[in-house]
Amino acid sequence: MMRTRPLKVALLGCGVVGSEVTRIITTQTADLAARIGAPIELAGIAVRRPNRVREGVPQELLTTDATALVKRGDIDVVIEVIGGIEPVRTLITTAFEHGASVVSANKALLAADGASLHAKAVEHGVDLYYEAAVAGAIPLIRPLRESLAGDKVNRVLGIVNGTTNFILDKMDSTGAGYSEALDEATALGYAEADPTADVEGFDAAAKAAILAGIAFHTRVTIDDVHREGLTEVTAADIASAKKMGCTVKLLAICERARDGRSVTARVHPAMIPLSHPLASVRGAYNAVFVEAEAAGQLMFYGPGAGGAPTASAVLGDLVAACRNKLAATTGAGESAYTQLPVSPMGDVVTRYHISLDVADKPGVLAQVATVFAEHDVSIDTVRQQGKDGEASLVVVTHRAPDAALSATVSSLRKLDTVRGVASIMRVEGE
Repeated sequence: MMRTRPLKVALLGCGVVGSEVTRIITTQTADLAARIGAPIELAGIAVRRPNRVREGVPQELLTTDATALVKRGDIDVVIEVIGGIEPVRTLITTAFEHGASVVSANKALLAADGASLHAKAVEHGVDLYYEAAVAGAIPLIRPLRESLAGDKVNRVLGIVNGTTNFILDKMDSTGAGYSEALDEATALGYAEADPTADVEGFDAAAKAAILAGIAFHTRVTIDDVHREGLTEVTAADIASAKKMGCTVKLLAICERARDGRSVTARVHPAMIPLSHPLASVRGAYNAVFVEAEAAGQLMFYGPGAGGAPTASAVLGDLVAACRNKLAATTGAGESAYTQLPVSPMGDVVTRYHISLDVADKPGVLAQVATVFAEHDVSIDTVRQQGKDGEASLVVVTHRAPDAALSATVSSLRKLDTVRGVASIMRVEGE
């Protein structure tokens, strides 16, 4: 039997995502009530500019006093789609203190301070859900936290930023340079006016921290994630990848060490074979590849951003939080029992693609090979082209620690015959 008294919902933020959340709540009222077991009522919407026209958003629900809204005491669930650290952290903790569960899309806050937010939610007997924080509409947090709770996840490898994937895909398909591809992404609305968070990997790093924490049952913050953006990726790098039967993607990679005693989390451009499922992810789409001991290899794919896709994830969490309210219970919270340390990037073992500008004369290849050998970095293949006293040397290594590769490159720069290191890129997915 359905409860007639509605569950009250407060919304913080009413931009692209918030407006879509409002539309779904107000147009699918009956369906949501049937799925939850009680009607829901949008009790208030906190915004900064109440006079701004928002199509389909009831003007009478708008308020500029977000603090008063979350302090009301009759609010059952608060949806937060503002973003940033403060005042959002304070608003969320205040909501907890007044008995409200929280649904958030705030990757930056969760990656920076997720542990204390989870602790506050437990303290006050409420839920904290954030499916929309990582990959838009793609169900990922709940499968990792619940469906795979009985399995051991060893690796999470993914494309979790649509803007950078669009840029790299455009460079790959048209031969465009980075700047040209970024201009197109901006014109089409995929890139912000200030694209730094995307192209420098900050957005993906926050998502990697969240994924690693859930997958490995340990605490990982954004400060633990090694981060490199794609601004240095050139058309020549893309061409080199093609010659190897690869493409270039900005990847978020979270791994459990082979001995099981530590984890790593990193974001950087990498070459992946065209045979890998992630290589076929085009445009602004996201995809995450999960490797678990019992389940094997799983892939989650779909739109990772945008108003409607993100709102879909928010509403899924809203339904779960409301059901828990009716049952006077809470869902799965933080699982950090393993307390595994996060290893530095220097311990990461992978393959590398190094492009060198060298003098075109006898003995250069031997000198370069000697430097690699001195640092115990094994060479897989070498390609050399020369003309008019100058040459390019492309070296692909076998798997080696990042620290060993860094030392190798440092020594290579000291050779008189090496004019410069044109690019260094990791090779993943093999």
